[in-house]
Amino acid sequence: MSEKRKGFATRSIHNETHEKEYGALTFPIYQTSTIVFENAEQGGRRFALEEGGFIYSRLGNPSTAYLQEKLANLEGCEAALVLSSGMGAIGTVFMTALSAGDHVISDKVIYGCTHSLFEHHLPRFGIEVTFVDLTNDDEVKAALRENTKLIYCETPANPTLKIIDLEKVAKFAKENNLLSVVDNTVATPYLTRPKEFGIDVIVHSATKYLNGHGDVIAGAICGDLDFVMKCNLEGQKDITGSVMSPFDAFLINRGLKTLEVRMERHSKSAMAVAEFLEGHPAVKKVYYPGLASHKDHDVAKRQMNGQYSGLLAFELKGGFEDAKKVANSVKVFKLAVSLGDCESLIQHPASMTHSPYSQEDREAAGIDDGLLRASIGLENIDDIIEDLRVNLDKLV
Repeated sequence: MSEKRKGFATRSIHNETHEKEYGALTFPIYQTSTIVFENAEQGGRRFALEEGGFIYSRLGNPSTAYLQEKLANLEGCEAALVLSSGMGAIGTVFMTALSAGDHVISDKVIYGCTHSLFEHHLPRFGIEVTFVDLTNDDEVKAALRENTKLIYCETPANPTLKIIDLEKVAKFAKENNLLSVVDNTVATPYLTRPKEFGIDVIVHSATKYLNGHGDVIAGAICGDLDFVMKCNLEGQKDITGSVMSPFDAFLINRGLKTLEVRMERHSKSAMAVAEFLEGHPAVKKVYYPGLASHKDHDVAKRQMNGQYSGLLAFELKGGFEDAKKVANSVKVFKLAVSLGDCESLIQHPASMTHSPYSQEDREAAGIDDGLLRASIGLENIDDIIEDLRVNLDKLV
């Protein structure tokens, strides 16, 4: 049976390229910084890229290579590169693809640290970013310049779960010779595979659902072989140095074995929570792409696999003060940033993950001061909903 015909869960668990080595059921951790060459000639050939193989773990390691092959397979891409953080992945892509004088188009709704990179730091190196609503065709066209090189978005976007039409983005990028880059952290390749819609490069915070257990900081880049190799040998090797450790690769490989079943449970529970919140009198608005009331629901139905991940957000009628009360009172939920863990997490974007935004930029992105973001974990769904019910009832 070919790899393409095998199911997602099977490919998440197995990597047949390496499974016969040593007879180990679990791929071993190659906890080494340095690789020994058979002779000087072999070392020379590897440095000249005339021969495959490992040199030094900053450039590649058997443990990370095993994970990279699996991620590329799951995303439907030619190659993948794993890194020490999600921001390391984004920084590596941008430092590889862009130079001083280049221009980027980005959606307004993105992770706070990504926004900070785009707003405050890329301009220091002569790279400008224009923030637009990528669901507004006129805004996107108006932002295009002669020096535009890249278009960027997340979908679902953090924290409002905005859905971007990837086919439209890919078409616009190809018509204007732009590199399209999508952060697929929240959906994962189980729910959405951007490459199938024509997107060039996919980035992940592998800290989140890919690992799924809250014990790793990691990132990933997936795309065509030439670009991923360039990210490895230029962006990562010479600029960011954002190298994943063999042990972290081992932990993410372990997490991937349960990715399908975890995403199904996260999605099912999040849908139940979203429906509960939508009916509660203390709640002003719920943001979850699985709800028919979500403005991008139709695009999400077309782009996702009928499930909508475990992240949602909701605005409280009482604004920031009520949001603070709920965040400080919940028991099953832990007050913490990040997402995609087995534990349910809750946080206040305006003062936490999206505090790098100015007040004006937060308002433009629809990030209200009364917004709470919840990552729905794997606890019993009745316990999750009851935890919210008890604390929301106090607000009415």
